[in-house]
Amino acid sequence: MYVGAIEAGGTKVVCGIGNERGVIEDRVSFPTEAPDQTLEKIISYFQDKRVSAIGIGTFGPINIDTSNPLYGYVTSTPKPGWSNYDFLGTLKREFDLPFGWDTDVNAAALAEATWGSAKGLDSCVYYTIGTGVGLGVVAEGKLIHGLMHPEGGHVLIRRHPDDGFEGSCPYHGDCLEGMAAGPSIERRWGLKGSELPTDHPAWKIEAFYIGQAVTNTVLTLAPKKIILGGGVMHQEHLYPMIRAEVQHNLNRYIQLAELTAEIESYIVPPGLRDNAGLCGALALGLEAHTNN
Repeated sequence: MYVGAIEAGGTKVVCGIGNERGVIEDRVSFPTEAPDQTLEKIISYFQDKRVSAIGIGTFGPINIDTSNPLYGYVTSTPKPGWSNYDFLGTLKREFDLPFGWDTDVNAAALAEATWGSAKGLDSCVYYTIGTGVGLGVVAEGKLIHGLMHPEGGHVLIRRHPDDGFEGSCPYHGDCLEGMAAGPSIERRWGLKGSELPTDHPAWKIEAFYIGQAVTNTVLTLAPKKIILGGGVMHQEHLYPMIRAEVQHNLNRYIQLAELTAEIESYIVPPGLRDNAGLCGALALGLEAHTNN
């Protein structure tokens, strides 16, 4: 059985075909443009593919309430042209298939719980820190949904005492995304994160903000694994800095090995690396096929 997968990010879209073992056998990527142009390319890719279902993990916010007439829409995104766009409905009009629909980061969390760093665990949290900051949550073996999906990139955080940057989020200014996403690093320092040396003061500030978010996640959700992905986390020297921040913040309040001697195995990179998002969309498609 083959299932289609769509990872729609703020910068690029990746489409692929995979199987029930989580193996991606074909893929294509292209820039995220205006909705109609982007969907035209997605539809063209799947037109001659024999798939049993399609899973979509997309940037958000999105409507995930199946009883709402706007189910399947991208909602209040800052991405130009995409607000209130019927992403899912556009594809359903082209393909008579079961569809899985969720955020790209919830999809990545599901993939890591199914095939990656959290395989065998019934809970995990996935943060993506890249063009934006997002949060995906698996709890008791299921993706978390409530009034909406998690939007952990927009939580409020304390400022680093040496950071005078105003923040880049168009809605909140200095929320987590506004202070720690890739574009925030570039606006603050005038260079992309990949161009900054490992001893640059940027990384101490970055670890300070991400460490706060991870600490709050430990205290509110108590997941069995925390996975940090996205382009910013390609700077692997950040991992030990973030772990140290979390231990500093907790101040020995929680005496569990995962947060003390074994923290290197608790706060980890994605086991699927940069495939987490696309594999997550594949997992959503497999779920949709099973439920259908």
